[in-house]
Amino acid sequence: METNGNGADVAARVERRWAAISVLLIAFLAGMAAFAGIHQATMPQRTVETVDPTTIHLQGEFIEANLGSAVESDGSVTVRAVGQQYSFSPPCLVVPAGTPITLRATSADVVHGLLVQGTNINTMLVPGYVSVLQASFSSPGEHLMPCQEFCSVGHEGMWGKVKVVDKQEFLAEIADKRRLSCAL
Repeated sequence: METNGNGADVAARVERRWAAISVLLIAFLAGMAAFAGIHQATMPQRTVETVDPTTIHLQGEFIEANLGSAVESDGSVTVRAVGQQYSFSPPCLVVPAGTPITLRATSADVVHGLLVQGTNINTMLVPGYVSVLQASFSSPGEHLMPCQEFCSVGHEGMWGKVKVVDKQEFLAEIADKRRLSCAL
């Protein structure tokens, strides 16, 4: 087999081409990330509300008497919940079908995740911050609500549920109570 001295030149050209391809790929991915961030596809909430996680059960919006579903003056429903090791409070949320829902939630201790299966509701509950989500459920039914962020050894048992009921049934029940949970 005959060799000429051009092998090193060929290898250098191939390496330069692959280096150029790698640099172009990295630049393309960085450009995509910047484009998505600029156009708010990956941006955090516009406003960030804070709460003191050491006193949320004692004062303010997330005391136990305020947790669950409540009808606002405009007819929308606000649901307040707290994630804590190893449960959600309340463990079951009742919401009406076909009504705008505002979910306001926080964590009392560590980072938790709130995911309502079968919907696009998915957020992290970070101690000291209030997560706010807008949603609407089209039909009655039940949805599991597991914690999808590993929060410690009891994480696998941390789940709740969302019970979607007919709007008239919801309004009849809430007329007698200030807040609702799954005691329907």
